[in-house]
Amino acid sequence: MSRTNYLFTSESVSEGHPDKVCDQISDAILDAFLENDLKLGIADDSLVNTRLGCETLTTTNKIVIAGEGRGQAPLFKKYGSHVVVNREMITEIARGVVRDIGYDQDGFSYHGADVEVLLHGQSPDIAMGVDAKKKKGAEEEGAGDQGMMFGYACTESEIYEQGSFMPAPIFFAHRILRTLAEQRRSGKLFDLQPDSKSQVTVQYVDGKAIGCTKVVVSTQHNAQNRNNKKYTPGMVRDLIESAVESSLPKGWMPKKASDFLVNPTGNFVVGGPDGDCGLTGRKIIVDTYGGYAPHGGGAFSGKDPTKVDRSAAYASRYLAKNVVAAGLAERCTIQVAYAIGVADPMSLLVDLHGTGNVDEHKLEKVLPEMFRLTPTNIRRSLKLNRPIYRRTAAYGHFGRAPDKEGGFSWEQTNLVSQLKSAFK
Repeated sequence: MSRTNYLFTSESVSEGHPDKVCDQISDAILDAFLENDLKLGIADDSLVNTRLGCETLTTTNKIVIAGEGRGQAPLFKKYGSHVVVNREMITEIARGVVRDIGYDQDGFSYHGADVEVLLHGQSPDIAMGVDAKKKKGAEEEGAGDQGMMFGYACTESEIYEQGSFMPAPIFFAHRILRTLAEQRRSGKLFDLQPDSKSQVTVQYVDGKAIGCTKVVVSTQHNAQNRNNKKYTPGMVRDLIESAVESSLPKGWMPKKASDFLVNPTGNFVVGGPDGDCGLTGRKIIVDTYGGYAPHGGGAFSGKDPTKVDRSAAYASRYLAKNVVAAGLAERCTIQVAYAIGVADPMSLLVDLHGTGNVDEHKLEKVLPEMFRLTPTNIRRSLKLNRPIYRRTAAYGHFGRAPDKEGGFSWEQTNLVSQLKSAFK
């Protein structure tokens, strides 16, 4: 029997966290590749498209970009008899991301950091397995790697923001940091710097989220305020408390000072990549469901949509969200698994966690009939060959509203009517 009374904690990290700086650089480079394809007239459902696996490392005034890719000029250019990545363009993309985040510090600056670009061409062995092949009269791409991916959705955040279908702990951990970032950018919290983390502990009674028992926020700040007073943790707490409280439902803010922890280590002046080395793909739980659901282990950022680590995780979320939005269950987990170079998934699992009012085996049959889980169909149906990825690289890939440019298309609930009809 599952527990109904418990505490659950999730964390989030801001756009200025060192790992998130790296994720955003990698995804901004991916966006540039995809935008270049569109400018050259390569349709977003074409089988001839960008391939990219881009990893970024940041440390004190240093950015290293490595990986492999395939693309068109001007992002690739001739160098003697070889075709190489345009390092100057990639460097400017990276600097632009750092500038947008807000880093112009002695230890990490958009103009002062040294940028090293080590991207190279994609392995022909990988390309051979992934590129489209004729299959039953149609062209199908193979999966870009083996592995398993999970999607999850639940109803518990719906009373606070309709359409999110996310676990409450990660939902509110993200919201706190988004609020702080918005107020930092607006100038209301002008003494904050970009690096920050949040952690929210939610109390569940009878399986329902009823409030926070603990909230932890660590945020980088200036050494002194405008009155030349050195910041203490208590001063930072007073500075951000109303912003944090406004991010939570009414009555959820912990009442005791010991239950709202701000900068527990004391000072947080040195931060970002100057304070801690960053790497692409190190915040995969922050990116997804805050530990509330399983994770296959694959990171998202810097990977083009032929790579199922990313696209199949999006598709799994899309299906799980539609199942819950259709009222077929209060919670839904979907797992898919792939082999490299093979289009169709090796397996599909649907788990409704005892909250469903339909047969899970029937769902496992119906869902792939409504939405084929091949890389080609996922990419085409969700229109993933567009420059929509940098916006995903901070504050979570899920629980966000679809936007007019096509971002977060996997958050649509356009299968609801079909699912309701299939399970009358």
